[in-house]
Amino acid sequence: QVQLVESGGGLVQAGASLRLSCAASGRFSGSAMGWFRQVPGQEREFVASISWNAVNTYYADSVEARFTISREPSTNTVYLQMNSLKPEDTAVYYCAARRSPVPTPHQYDYTYWGQGTQVTVSS
Repeated sequence: QVQLVESGGGLVQAGASLRLSCAASGRFSGSAMGWFRQVPGQEREFVASISWNAVNTYYADSVEARFTISREPSTNTVYLQMNSLKPEDTAVYYCAARRSPVPTPHQYDYTYWGQGTQVTVSS
């Protein structure tokens, strides 16, 4: 079992930066991680993912070059650095872990989910 707890969300103005954190506990070894986001009434969408060994990262086109996913093995923490935030980035952001070292952009490939953290970007 894996437990995930996100933090770092908040209200910022357009152009600002935020860093989300996802603290993982439990049987975390070998898990690829992902960040997804969801706006009420819409499907949850892929944001970024990272392989277990952090060698491979993938991003949605909408966040490429603005967001960076990383992980710190010593603390079992995954980060999402978000720069140049836009109002359309407003959503609840979720951290997810899969039972595989290989990341994917598909939410149904991920078994464990955090409770989410709200990010609101004002114009």
